[in-house]
Formats: sequence, structure tokens, C-alpha cells
Amino acid sequence: MEREENTVKYDKWGYPVRTSSDSCISAINSYYIEVLSYGRKPSVILEAPIHDESCVLANTLAGYLVSSSNPSKSQFHLSSAKSQLKYATSYEKAVFDAISSLVVKDRDDHLAYDLHSKLLKQFPKDLASLKRGQILSFYMGRPDMCLSLVEQVLPQNQQESYIYGMLSFPLLELGRMADAEKAARKGLEINMHDLWSQHGLCHVLQYECRFKEATEFMEKCSSSWGSCSSFMYTHNWWHVAVCYLEGYSPISKVLEVYDHHIWKELQRSDSSRVEVYLNALALLMRVYVRGHISSFGDRLKVLADCLTDQSVWHIEWHLDILILWALASTNRITEAESLLNTMKSRKKKLSLQTGVLLAEASLEFGRGDHEKAFELLGPDFDTCNCKIIGASDEQLDVFNEVWYCVLLNTGRFQKAINQIEKRIKKTEGVPFLWRLLERGYLMAGREDVNDISERARFLESAYF
Repeated sequence: MEREENTVKYDKWGYPVRTSSDSCISAINSYYIEVLSYGRKPSVILEAPIHDESCVLANTLAGYLVSSSNPSKSQFHLSSAKSQLKYATSYEKAVFDAISSLVVKDRDDHLAYDLHSKLLKQFPKDLASLKRGQILSFYMGRPDMCLSLVEQVLPQNQQESYIYGMLSFPLLELGRMADAEKAARKGLEINMHDLWSQHGLCHVLQYECRFKEATEFMEKCSSSWGSCSSFMYTHNWWHVAVCYLEGYSPISKVLEVYDHHIWKELQRSDSSRVEVYLNALALLMRVYVRGHISSFGDRLKVLADCLTDQSVWHIEWHLDILILWALASTNRITEAESLLNTMKSRKKKLSLQTGVLLAEASLEFGRGDHEKAFELLGPDFDTCNCKIIGASDEQLDVFNEVWYCVLLNTGRFQKAINQIEKRIKKTEGVPFLWRLLERGYLMAGREDVNDISERARFLESAYF
């Protein structure tokens, strides 16, 4: 049968795709929306090559989707795309080049970034490629590069849904809170159900210690989260729980979120357990640091039992580091050391050395050897150097708190005082920080400790 080489259809962005199948284009467009809305069904892209097995864009996007979960299937799709490149449009070729740079062994992150930037210069309305490039930047620990991509295409997407949520996040990571809030609110004006804009606004409110406002906003939004991915669903609820925790709400409120909106997600047949574990761990570690873990009964132990399954290891560094802490804190030292050793062997970038040290320190903190944790982190530890593990500033904050506790628990109270006071200058409304400072002042015999205690009590009663 003669190939219809000149048949071109146009995708959601208005860019040409070589295919004769309307169903193929429909699946591609549905995939775009799933990606941008953090939907539960990005697998819809796997239908596109079924409708047109020769479509380069369909095979390229399908290959990217399964590149981590099913490498052989990914290679099949990418090989199929490559075999048809001579028939592809310039847009399809640009997407193929960009995605191919992401899925190669020992990839060059900077090359992949440059290819995405080049793609977006030619095809600036492709917000799915923008999202892909921003995720790459995130795991490079480079919010500046993340921002650069969105600013590059913003003039052509002024009224597009999803663009302002993608603008808000790197602004947050760069400390530009006013600009981040403005971008998030603009995104919500266009699409009130945009989860990334909701997330951005919650971040700002949380950073500014507007905890009650943040929880009320997110709880109002939560009715639209039913169709979003396990990660986004549990992560948004994680934000709510952290606001309860930071604002000194009763611990029962935090427990309710954990049980009914994070752990319960595992009951869904289409849930991703790894994504649930990440947010469950992130919350339990904060609860642990604040001394409330006893209120959670055996939940940490139940979670740690799940984490001995090595199939959930080595998916991302942030998750592995949290797993190390959970295993060590529940006395699963053999499993924790096994995970740590394989993490060390898989460190392929010099920049991940910081991640290795944080991993080792998290293990030692978990098993209670705070002196060893201090030796590993060194006297000048700063989570700003840890973005490479794939965590936002808000997610990394708990490791700052671990650091303060390590300093206090090893008698380095003056260093702790200096670090905590520095942190309070940025976010002075967190009661827990004032309680840590109170402890440091007591250890130092400071006469003005009562002032610190009074400030802590005031904040504890101020929010909920």
C-alpha cells in the first residue's frame, strides 16, 4: 500500500504532524492535556501509534512516556520514529531530537536543555515540551534555567492555560515571592483548575506563613483533584498537612490528612505507590523532627515495611534519601546500608556528591548517631546546595530542620542559634523555629530566653 506521504494534520498547538489519522492526533492532544494538568492518564499517548504506527510524533512521545518503566518498549517506539524521520515534519524532527537526548544512557543534561530551548524558539506554543524542559531543569537544580525557558515562550502564550503555573514555580525557587504570587493568580484567572497555579499560590502563602489562608484555599481547590496523578494529589495534600503542622494546628489534623488523603490514595487501582511513598515520607519526616511521631502510632513502621521492596529504590534521589531515613529510624539498618551502597555506586555526576553526603547523614540521623551526621554534613551545610536531588526549597526545608536538631543534639548550640536566627529572618512566623531557638538559648544560658518563649507561644496560638 502506498504511503500517504503528504498527509499532514495539526496538533493542539497548531503544528504540523505527518499522519492521516484523526484518532492519532486526538490521542496526542489528549496526552498534552494529561501532562499539563498532571492527569492520571498520560498513557493515552500509547494509543496514538496504534492508530498510526508510522507517525513519528506519536512514537516519539510514546517512547518518552515509557522510557523509565519499560526501556525495551521505549526503544521500540523510538526506533519506529527514527525509521520514519525522512517523512516527518520539521516540528516532529525537533521533538524527536529533544526527546532522544533525554533517554540516552549517561545523557548530557546541558545538551538536552539546549535542544529543548532550540525547539521552543522554533515552536514556542508547544507547552508540553516546555514542561519537559522545565522538569529537566528542576532535576539539574537550576531554577534560573527553568525560568529562562518559560520567559522565552511567554510572549506567544499570554492567555494560554498552564503557562503561568509554569512561570510561578521557578520564581518561587528563586525567592521572587511577589512575582510568583502574581503569576499564580494570573494562571487561576485563566483556569481556576490549573493544579500548578494552585500549587504555586499555596507555596507563596506557606512561605509567608499565611497558613490558615493557604489551607482554606487548598481545601477549596481539592474538589478538582480527583482526576490528577497520585503525585500531584498527595503532594497538594502534603502542602495542606505541612501548613497545619507549621501553624501549630492539632496534630490530629495532620494525621487526618495522612490517613485520608495520602495513604488512602494507595487504595485506588490506578495509583502510583512510589509517588504516594514520596509524599508520605516527606510528611512523616517533618512529624518526626517535630517530636510528634508517637501520635502516628505504627504508621512509619508500616511505611518502612513497604520500602524494603527494592523495586521502589533508585527512582529518584530525593525518594532514596527519605527511604534511608525511614529504614534507619525503624531499625532496618541492613536494608538501609544496602540502599546507600548502591546509591554510591550509581552516582555518575560529581554534583551528586552533595546528595550522597545528605543520604549518609539521613541514615545516621535516622539511627540516632547525630555526631556522625554532623561530621558528614560539615559545619557549613546549606540545603541550597542540595537542589540536585530533585526537591523544591519547601521539600528541602526539613533537612534544614534536621541540621538544626543535629547541632543542638551535639552541643553546638551557638552554631545552631546563628543558623536558626538566620532562617527566622526569612520566615519568622514558624513556631517550631522559635522553639528550636528557645532550646538553643536555654543551652547557652541566655537571659533573654523568655522573649523567645513568648514569641513562640504567641505564634502557636495565632493561626488555627
